[in-house]
Amino acid sequence: MRDFIKGRDSLIGIGDVNRRTFLSGTVALGLTAGLSGTLIAPKARAEEPKRGGHLKLGLKGGATTDSLDPATYSGSVSFIIGHLWGDTLVESDPATGAARPSIAESWEPSPDASVWTFKIRNDVTFHDGSKLTIADVIATLKRHADEGSKSGALGLMRSIKAIEEKAGALVLTLTEGNADLPLILTDYHLVIQPGGGLGNPASPIGTGPYKLASYEAGVHATFEKNAADWRSDRGFVDSVEIIVMNDATARVAALASGQVHFINNVDPKTVPLLTRAPRVEILKTAGKGFYSFLMHCNTAPFDNNDLRLALKYAIDRQAILDRVIGGFGKIGNDYPVNENYALAPGGIEQRAYDPDKAAFHYKKSGHDRPVLLRTSDAAFAGAVDAAVLFQESARKAGIEIEVRREPEDGYWTNVWNVQPFSATYWGGRPTQDSRYSTSYLSSAEWNDTRFKRDDFDKLLLQARSELDETKRKELYRTMALTVRDEGGLILPVFNDYVNAASISLKGFVHDIGNDLSNGYVASRVWFDN
Repeated sequence: MRDFIKGRDSLIGIGDVNRRTFLSGTVALGLTAGLSGTLIAPKARAEEPKRGGHLKLGLKGGATTDSLDPATYSGSVSFIIGHLWGDTLVESDPATGAARPSIAESWEPSPDASVWTFKIRNDVTFHDGSKLTIADVIATLKRHADEGSKSGALGLMRSIKAIEEKAGALVLTLTEGNADLPLILTDYHLVIQPGGGLGNPASPIGTGPYKLASYEAGVHATFEKNAADWRSDRGFVDSVEIIVMNDATARVAALASGQVHFINNVDPKTVPLLTRAPRVEILKTAGKGFYSFLMHCNTAPFDNNDLRLALKYAIDRQAILDRVIGGFGKIGNDYPVNENYALAPGGIEQRAYDPDKAAFHYKKSGHDRPVLLRTSDAAFAGAVDAAVLFQESARKAGIEIEVRREPEDGYWTNVWNVQPFSATYWGGRPTQDSRYSTSYLSSAEWNDTRFKRDDFDKLLLQARSELDETKRKELYRTMALTVRDEGGLILPVFNDYVNAASISLKGFVHDIGNDLSNGYVASRVWFDN
């Protein structure tokens, strides 16, 4: 998932908390900070859910270019919206990441995991009253698998060669075995729509817990409870309102003053002040998302691996962890997988900040001019600060980085996956296979480092069909080393997800799948009234 995050109007000093900016925003809304908040560690909540109330979310991650077509979803707001009005075939367990039923109530693989048979629920209706059928499921999957779809899930769907109904069941035949197939079908783009959404892909008619009532891209969205929801374990509030708040100060002030009940992507530098606000708690969840800088491997000067290595050694990861995200995360190692993934690779030496090695590879590359790094706090909270730190640490190796701050609105259409060196953010994926298939498979729509290698593609396909977990883990280790040493990803930190909520809001589930309770926050929480 791409994540739109609009930052502050001016660059805050690195490592500083801008108390004046914070207080001016809260005072303007009638609040001054005081009393103690609460830092909530990841844990399950055991309270019995209560129903009723109007939930207001102040979210960053929305843009005027957003669409309601699930194939195009890329920001946090769209991520939430899709889970409000729609369902996927499969969901993932918040604690373990294992596949669990949704629209598909059960499934069974062939012995080689190349043919999967799914039993589809027969008691589910769409918001327009029509009954969900296998034909709707088939049409949905085929739309996202179509080469012309431009779907964010296209890279995941390419391994499916046949999508059909047999004996009243959904049967998916793969080009090779894939033990992870059910988890692939949890991808948030794959919202089941009537007729697959072919007639009107941006029509938000789904089977989810809420119906869309109003929508203005990049501004707001409102939802009403789906009285005919097929599930009773979700959708506890009567209505939901999403207000796009890409400005960090406005978001924090809105929560502290009680204008909204929940905000996402809290800047770690504001946590000490926010915890002093009455009736506010911080929600910190470890996950699979990461902050990074990407280089296009097929575009000069970044088509030179020595230059790529020079820049990887020239970044001070610890400084970014400490001074940009306030310790809310873990050091990265230039491949997009951490210990929250099953079969995560082990024994790979941690790449450390080393100006001497950076200078060696820079000289070897033959490049002797500044490199242009485009950044924006739209990429991630503190992305401009991180770029400035990167610039400072690289200068000690004799590498000049020109930092250009780009406009925040439209960053994901004009800069990310377009310009050859930029700041970016990725949320997690259910499996290593889906992580690599989304952005490292040569044919992936979102291959944002232009890492296109036939040998890597073969390893990916081999790992996908390997049922021996020991062999599969070794294949993933080889893939991680290849990306780390030859790819265009500079991954300084895996971030914790840091959100905040009113203490009256209960039931938040810490989900390792992705931020915002894996997109389900609005349908999982309730009010303690």
